[in-house]
Amino acid sequence: MRWNRTARMTPERKSTSGGAASGPGAARDRPPVRLPFTDRAEAGRVLAEWLVPLDLDAAVILALPRGGVPVGYEIARRLSAPDRPVPLEVLVTRKIGYPRQPELGVGAIAEGGEPVFDHDLLARLELDEGDLAVTVEAERAELERRVRVYRGGRPLPALAGRPVVVVDDGLATGGTARAALRAVRRWRPSRLVLAVPVGAAETVRAMEREADEVAVLAAPWSFRAVGQWYQRFEQLSDADVVGLLERAAAEREGAAPGAAVRGREP
Repeated sequence: MRWNRTARMTPERKSTSGGAASGPGAARDRPPVRLPFTDRAEAGRVLAEWLVPLDLDAAVILALPRGGVPVGYEIARRLSAPDRPVPLEVLVTRKIGYPRQPELGVGAIAEGGEPVFDHDLLARLELDEGDLAVTVEAERAELERRVRVYRGGRPLPALAGRPVVVVDDGLATGGTARAALRAVRRWRPSRLVLAVPVGAAETVRAMEREADEVAVLAAPWSFRAVGQWYQRFEQLSDADVVGLLERAAAEREGAAPGAAVRGREP
């Protein structure tokens, strides 16, 4: 494993102990990285330790729901100090699917941003952006619904001039992460970091053009799906996401989360 200016880590095999690292902190001070992760919470705890040397003072953690929220929750907890809590919030994204095969993503959109399309794929499908206008509007409506569900009327924290860490549970094609990073860039953060436990090697390299740093614990060449790198990879509900956000907010305010907090992870 290696860190360079963009905090990229080299592709890993099935199991790794972290390898050699340069820059702030040494690999021996960080926990080992072993795949598969037990669950998203464990992955978040390990990833958080690798982020500590980046000195993300006054950072905001923006997790991509739903799977990025348990990961982001652990990162926010680890990077927080009693006098400097690190806020956890969601940044809602939506995949833009091929109308004839909706599970095939041809683009994505994030709140505050414009649609980001895979133009090579559009060309192969003989489509242009105008052909997807109805799909884009439907996804905008669903995006706005989820923003209301997850945050109610609560706005995003102020992002201008401070570090922002965009978190997900993994990178496959990278479509939603790309849309999220471009949307956040419009708010002019001082530093834009993408942090994920695992990602396809080619996608990790592509993300280096979108973020100031990309922190990925493992980037296997043989990558079929994010879920293959987790022992437990349950589908999360909107209630799980809201529960973790409420728990994070309560902890920042110094209140006990209480037994009523929802969510299976952590």
